[in-house]
Amino acid sequence: MPVIKNLPGFENPFRHKLLFLVPVLIVLLYSCPQRSSNLFEYNDNAETRWSSPENRNGEKGSGGKENNGAKGHPYDSIGAGQPYSLLDIQGQGVINRMWITINDRSPEMLRALKIEMFWDNEKKPAVSVPFGDFFGMGLGQITAFQNVFFANPEGRSFNCFIQMPFKTGAKIVITNESGKTLHNIFFDVDYNLLKEWDNNYLYFHAFWHRDTATKLAKDFEMLPQVNGKGRYLGVNIGVAANPQYKRSWFGEGEVKIYLDGDRDYPTLNGTGTEDYLGTGWGQGKFITNYSGCTVADDSLRQWAFYRFHIPDPIYFKTGCRVTIQQLGGDGTDNVAAYQKANAPLIPVTTDGEKFNKFYKKDSVVQLGRPAQPKGWTNFYRSDDVSATAYFYLDKPSDNLSVLQPAAIRTAALRDRNVIKK
Repeated sequence: MPVIKNLPGFENPFRHKLLFLVPVLIVLLYSCPQRSSNLFEYNDNAETRWSSPENRNGEKGSGGKENNGAKGHPYDSIGAGQPYSLLDIQGQGVINRMWITINDRSPEMLRALKIEMFWDNEKKPAVSVPFGDFFGMGLGQITAFQNVFFANPEGRSFNCFIQMPFKTGAKIVITNESGKTLHNIFFDVDYNLLKEWDNNYLYFHAFWHRDTATKLAKDFEMLPQVNGKGRYLGVNIGVAANPQYKRSWFGEGEVKIYLDGDRDYPTLNGTGTEDYLGTGWGQGKFITNYSGCTVADDSLRQWAFYRFHIPDPIYFKTGCRVTIQQLGGDGTDNVAAYQKANAPLIPVTTDGEKFNKFYKKDSVVQLGRPAQPKGWTNFYRSDDVSATAYFYLDKPSDNLSVLQPAAIRTAALRDRNVIKK
């Protein structure tokens, strides 16, 4: 996203962790669609509003009316199958922060709730993502964390700090696609109305997709081809590993980013899954501002992780597509045993005394023969993979497909623990 002016009066919601959040402050001060460059400067271009149950849409002078100024309407409920609007306004402005907490934070509810965002009165949402995944909680798994875009300070709330400009209107809707009522939703959506609009401002988008059994030798699309000018912000990914591969390593897949007309081969190509996150030789749980792994569960064989391209921006002029290879690795004898047991796999390389490459699109090497080299063998595999991609685009809607049904989103989740407020 082009550098667009700064936000005065940014208030750190985690004051006691100020030193840790210095990078967050730097990002906000150099990426926000506001006028002033210093915290102490007044900004005549912006008017501050909050939308909450106590004042839906943040109408001026209308907060807290329901109980004579006392706490009267702190939350609402969302019935099964019902939509609920957090914000529905006309005019131009920018959303700066969202905070939400709900009473049912089970994996099923986090996947069954759908959050959608519409810009400039478009009928097609720019954002249509399962609620938990949007807020950085892959696999519907709650964990306490904070990074440059999202925070869940104690494992009970959902914060987003991504800025979202709109020119003529903004609407944010949560739809309950579970079979039961969500009894409590508390929220506030913090935004500024803007007097002036800069044509360099881009619209925020997000896309989610799941494949419960990825196809061999076919890269998983984290972001299908999107057309237009914009900036790719990053992704959070969830992997539930196929038990047929026992305790083998799932993360040999390289991230590929196709830019501006790339076809068979991308311009940007990584070297492995954990490499993309900035770690190496495996992937345990860790949290940093720009990358991390919020879930690393060896017993359930599932991982959730993220990478955000803030210090290393990725711009595109005509289009962008982002994929990750479905590759894993293990010792050669183990991979041969998986192959003999008819686990779906295609051997690709073995790294022993030398790096042996034997993948061919029209044939599959059979492991376990005496003359074959041994070492670390990488292989195409099939796992349950989901991802939320975040990006800015120069238009308020995009060409991507609609969100998959709740039945696909909630199928075969591996943790059934229900956490109540």
